[in-house]
Amino acid sequence: MGNLDIWEKVAKVPSNYLKAIAAGRMKGKSDINPQWRYKALTENFGICGVGWKYEVIRLWLEPGSNDQMCAFAEIKLYVLVQGAWSDAIPGIGGSMLINKESAGLYTSDEAYKMAITDALSVACKMLGIGSAVYEGLWDGSKYKDAPAIKEEQKKPSTPAEVVHGDVRKGHAGEVEKKLPANWDKLTQGQQQIHNKRNNTNWEVKK
Repeated sequence: MGNLDIWEKVAKVPSNYLKAIAAGRMKGKSDINPQWRYKALTENFGICGVGWKYEVIRLWLEPGSNDQMCAFAEIKLYVLVQGAWSDAIPGIGGSMLINKESAGLYTSDEAYKMAITDALSVACKMLGIGSAVYEGLWDGSKYKDAPAIKEEQKKPSTPAEVVHGDVRKGHAGEVEKKLPANWDKLTQGQQQIHNKRNNTNWEVKK
């Protein structure tokens, strides 16, 4: 199995599991239905508890601003590959336990559950699950092609030219090279070898 085989299989989330975020700081992004992540894990590794599993390491609270309270979870995800369990894939997620809304403070009884779900999504990213969405390839209706990596075009070589008598250029774009001080003392053969080794075309003895 290649290193990217599973990554490429789970990169694109089906459109029916994606929901546009309409408000807040994440407006314009897409929310992935967590059930699809669990389905992707099950399809590629096996039934939960048999082919993949996770453990909750800790749950804790942190105070936020304006009397709000945040709930956090740390988990470790494990997947079974070719009969062997992977090392732990860590994930930390969070949610709001007490959130300030327009009508006042609201307490959620699902804060820890949502924090665990968020932590699992973080661990799943390491396996490439939903990576096309995180890479920005989903435009809200379809997937775009990944941008191609442009290789710097090499400039064609140009004949050498004489500059100010003693300073000469080799190929275009190279730093100017100075004519060796003992150039006139070299034999024709030595000058030819020097040109070949240094990719220059300085005038040699007749």
